[in-house]
Amino acid sequence: MSEPGPADRRRVLSLRTSRMEAFSDGIFAIASTLLVLDLAIPATSQPDVGQRLLEQWPIYLAYLVSFATIGQAWLGHSVITEYLDRADSILLRLNLVLLFFVSVLPYPTHMLAEYFSSDNAERIAVTVYGLNLLAINGFISVLWHYAVAEHLVRRDNSEAGVRTLTSKLDPSLVSYAVVIGIGLLQPKVALYLAIALFVIIPFRAVIRLVRRAAAARRQKGGLP
Repeated sequence: MSEPGPADRRRVLSLRTSRMEAFSDGIFAIASTLLVLDLAIPATSQPDVGQRLLEQWPIYLAYLVSFATIGQAWLGHSVITEYLDRADSILLRLNLVLLFFVSVLPYPTHMLAEYFSSDNAERIAVTVYGLNLLAINGFISVLWHYAVAEHLVRRDNSEAGVRTLTSKLDPSLVSYAVVIGIGLLQPKVALYLAIALFVIIPFRAVIRLVRRAAAARRQKGGLP
């Protein structure tokens, strides 16, 4: 029996992406659900339940940042898989590493909420949390760059579309790295929230809609 040639070997290593997508969606859903477990309800025996709820604002902030980050990662992952034609063994392993950091995120989120008001512990918690966010965002970018380099994307995708997606997946890496450095000096998470929301909210699309609506009003009013 003859040895399989390069074309046959490549065909054996080419895998459909459906199971990767299904497994990934499950991990994203479980990780985002586990975040809710840190939202503790004050005991009714305490004199001022409203005050206790306000005192737990670090927990709410950490949940919001983490949920936005998981949502951002899910959006990026969804777009990537839409562009993919197939997967190989290395892409699947890179995807597993990404899902590992996504599944771990509830742990540093709990650390951040627990140590937010403690000086030294807060700095460590913010740094660990930021590194986790950077790892998630970084492996989204790595996953895409590997797929493009190994020609795993569909051939009907335009080069302009591929370049546009690459530019969207890369920029926030530097932002996270800078904020981690700032967090060592001023361990607050407001900038993480800003980065997460900046990525998850399609500001460019919103701006285009506003401009289109303004142009429509000008045309309706007979303005140039």
